[in-house]
Amino acid sequence: MTENHIFTYSSVFPCSPETLYTWHSRQGALERLLPPWEDTSVLSRKGGIAPGGEVLLKMHAGPFPYTWHARHIEDQPGIMFRDIQHKGPFSTWIHTHIFSAEGTDCRLEDQIEFALPGHSILPAFANTLVDARLERIFTYRHNTLRQDIQLHNQYSQKPLRILITGSSGILGSALKPLLTTGGHEVWSLVRKKPAPEALEIYWNPEENEIDTTSFPEFDGIIHLAGDNIGEGRWTDNKKQRVIDSRVQGTGLIARTVANMSPRPKVFLSASAVGFYGNCEDCCMREEDQSGLDFISDVCSLWEQAARPAEKAGIRTVFMRIGVVLSPKGGALQRLLSTANIGFAKSFGRGEQYISWISIDDMISVILHALKTESMHGPVNIAAPTPVTNRELMQALAHVVKRPLLPSIPAGFLEKIYGQMATEVLLSGCRVSTDKLQQSGYRFRHPDLVQALQTLLGKH
Repeated sequence: MTENHIFTYSSVFPCSPETLYTWHSRQGALERLLPPWEDTSVLSRKGGIAPGGEVLLKMHAGPFPYTWHARHIEDQPGIMFRDIQHKGPFSTWIHTHIFSAEGTDCRLEDQIEFALPGHSILPAFANTLVDARLERIFTYRHNTLRQDIQLHNQYSQKPLRILITGSSGILGSALKPLLTTGGHEVWSLVRKKPAPEALEIYWNPEENEIDTTSFPEFDGIIHLAGDNIGEGRWTDNKKQRVIDSRVQGTGLIARTVANMSPRPKVFLSASAVGFYGNCEDCCMREEDQSGLDFISDVCSLWEQAARPAEKAGIRTVFMRIGVVLSPKGGALQRLLSTANIGFAKSFGRGEQYISWISIDDMISVILHALKTESMHGPVNIAAPTPVTNRELMQALAHVVKRPLLPSIPAGFLEKIYGQMATEVLLSGCRVSTDKLQQSGYRFRHPDLVQALQTLLGKH
């Protein structure tokens, strides 16, 4: 191979070239386009997509990390922009994004000119292997971008100013780029020293502290913060931490927004389908009573702590969230840790129901809830097709093409994880999503296999 190789991928989007170019120019665009199955993170950035902009990524080749330093070198607003690899694994890498009108739509063509190290002596199929990986990545990028554009066409015509808690968690770190690429202004409550230029505001729920002097006027509040309930044994200290992290933080933010003037129009507060406890194969609706488990008590206290916002006349949504699937964290990441050898056929008998939702549907529902005035009170947030634990493991093994191993006995899980195993790993919750669907939400990933294929790049 003696010359640079060129890979191209193009498709059509339901917007103008100017709109699609603007989307790429906004904060969070790169994060939205990074494939979730790739262990990639943004280490630093300077500037935007205009010449002089730079970004430093941490990437992996198998288990081996490396950095990728890219620079933006050319820009014609609404028409194209170009970036190059400054330092990284390729001898040459030039990525040109070209926007052109196609009727009332926009065609985006991604053109990549590259050369591999030692390309002059490599066989021709080396480029073919890179092309195959790029095809997989850009199929994901364009599909995700198209769905994001469709979502913003519906919900982001009027930009909002939004305050988020828990913005550094798995859910918050996915939600923030979705909102900012839609043109919304996103502020974060943080426990560290805030960076005002990053739109950060200090709070400390344990000390009942929140810096309201730094508050601008907000259109909506999204409260996601809370200690991870699904990790480790539930010691007395862990259980108290789980309760306090929800009740203290939720109460503080709910009381604060209730006393704001003017008040935000909407307050979205996280809860969980664990509200219903272990409900076997019953299909639970929002009007059903809470269960009798510890996790049910946590969710009940969590929702009660948000009542001051509701009583103040703010449209309040209690987001009863199912198991959010993302390879970047949570249940799916833990399940994937055994992928090299295979997946357990089930946890216990495997008949416990799991109300799951893909990470992209989860964050899209949040934007939908922000802008849908008919949504209020408790709302089950999960895909419309709950599955049993056994069905989940079968689907995962099918998509990843790994064998199913023997089931893990319930007694073994309970010995290791105690009450957490009983209420989380071995307990089932099947919820109805009629209320969410009747509000007008349309799922990106209603089917589990389809969701896993997208999240893991296995189409």
